[in-house]
Amino acid sequence: MAIGAKPKPTALKDLAGNPGKRPLPKNEPKFSGVPTCPSHLDKLAKAEWKRMAKELKPLGLLTNADRAAFAIYCQMWSRWVQAEEKIAETALTYTTHDANGKPKALIQSPYVGIANRAAEICHKFLTEFGFTPSSKTRVAAEPESKLAKFLSQPTKPQSTAPPDPPPTVN
Repeated sequence: MAIGAKPKPTALKDLAGNPGKRPLPKNEPKFSGVPTCPSHLDKLAKAEWKRMAKELKPLGLLTNADRAAFAIYCQMWSRWVQAEEKIAETALTYTTHDANGKPKALIQSPYVGIANRAAEICHKFLTEFGFTPSSKTRVAAEPESKLAKFLSQPTKPQSTAPPDPPPTVN
């Protein structure tokens, strides 16, 4: 069993500006490509994939090698949402009855356990990808370049009026 903090991915160290100033791994494998959303994910998981991938891709934190981990996160997020919806429909607890119909015990809904476990798994994956409040403080993304800001601005509609005539020179 290892003692101490888990190693931080090099991509996160780069984004944070390598605060420890320790040499970064030179022979670390570089993964590339943008993963596609797995077809087996349910509708809610696919929506979460689309939403979160937009955030991770520009930071270089989502590559083909991350596909399985990211898919698990998205499916667990979907499971958490579904369990929370069931809790809202039913209740957090229910009463069991004995053979005579008398109340016997107050039992936690099974959906509470499902929701709690899915939330735990989601939290672990969110931390790995740098998306929890505390893990975000350790990541400093590069400021947006002037060119990127310029290109992301909406275009202005073209005027239909004729251009002003050039000034005359005497």
